[in-house]
Amino acid sequence: MKRITSWCVLLLLATATWSLAQTGAGEKAVTDLEKQWLKGQQTNNVALIEPLLADGFVNTDSGGKFEDRAEMIAQAKATKYTSVDYGDLKVKIFGSTGIATGTFKATGTDSSGKPLDAKERFTDTWTKMANGKWQCVASHQSAIK
Repeated sequence: MKRITSWCVLLLLATATWSLAQTGAGEKAVTDLEKQWLKGQQTNNVALIEPLLADGFVNTDSGGKFEDRAEMIAQAKATKYTSVDYGDLKVKIFGSTGIATGTFKATGTDSSGKPLDAKERFTDTWTKMANGKWQCVASHQSAIK
């Protein structure tokens, strides 16, 4: 009986350790992808952003406008940033879902050619796809007054 209990305890500890390692790896992966998204914005290089967005990606911008993947990419191509930065980036993993939150500050020219001065809070929802890669499936921004 003691031997079975010992094996059960070892199995439980191994499972907990593996689970924590997977969570840590997921947090790092999603954080790195958020940094790639930021780099794409800072350099006005949409090619860095496109592979991050899942086929069914949806966005709700700070004005409440809904955009699908194609609309988001078109807007990103037309927007020209002079400065972009993220703040307070945090990532939490829940199984195969990651939630990234942070602040976004940017200046430049928006997709319609008007001056852009954005201060927003964002939430990005990431999913680990069947191929093992993480992709963003939804994003939401709220203006910071």
